[in-house]
Amino acid sequence: MDQQLLDRLAIRDLVENWAVWRDAGDWERFATVWHEEGRMSATWFQGPARDFMRVSQEGFARGVRILHFLGGTSIDLAGARAIAQTKMTISQRGLVHDVLCDVVCTGRFYDFLEKRDDPSGIGKWGIVRRQPIYEKDRIDPVDPAATLRLDQDALAALPEGYRHLAYMQELIGYKVKRDMPGLIGPEVEKLYGEGREWLAGKAK
Repeated sequence: MDQQLLDRLAIRDLVENWAVWRDAGDWERFATVWHEEGRMSATWFQGPARDFMRVSQEGFARGVRILHFLGGTSIDLAGARAIAQTKMTISQRGLVHDVLCDVVCTGRFYDFLEKRDDPSGIGKWGIVRRQPIYEKDRIDPVDPAATLRLDQDALAALPEGYRHLAYMQELIGYKVKRDMPGLIGPEVEKLYGEGREWLAGKAK
């Protein structure tokens, strides 16, 4: 089989395993999708993947459920490096002003990946950096008969692509980063530039 096709299949498998293993709380296997220095960025966390795994486990144990559903993946390959963009939704359930709600955020995972030598001799792909792109979101009461009233000033102060997600996360105690990449704007253009540099071998 063509090596590029094998690499694409391996990357897609890795991306899918990330979502399944994290949401299932399969932390031992979840650790295998990252390279040692891997970094994760999310609305509520930015830092080393090993710390992301730790705080994710802590949240999971407290009953925090942040779940993921994946769509199509586009992969740009350049030798042992790749950029993968995967359509996804993030969903979270929690209390918002004493009303149980679901938030759903649509976007993309933007992954910096590298294939490195391993004992098998065929190389192993792993995530070096994951940066979600947040495109749009919404919030709905779990009970459709419930009445939900949001603080419109607080909501408007949050970034458009993930303002409802951020609203819920801040209510339950997370500190949310305010300049994550969205569908358009300087943050996502900067990310695309960093992706081009990664593929050209110019960035770590």
